[in-house]
Amino acid sequence: MSQIERNYKTDHLVEKNKFNADDVLSMSDEQIEYFHWLYFEESVYDLM
Repeated sequence: MSQIERNYKTDHLVEKNKFNADDVLSMSDEQIEYFHWLYFEESVYDLM
């Protein structure tokens, strides 16, 4: 993941009060991608 993408996803998770900044900064790229996907990505199944 690029640094720009990581910063965007990190800021988004903190901004929406899902995690505090210290927790997000200690996460790996994979964890950040997973939690961003879990909370913010829409799925086809969400629309059913």
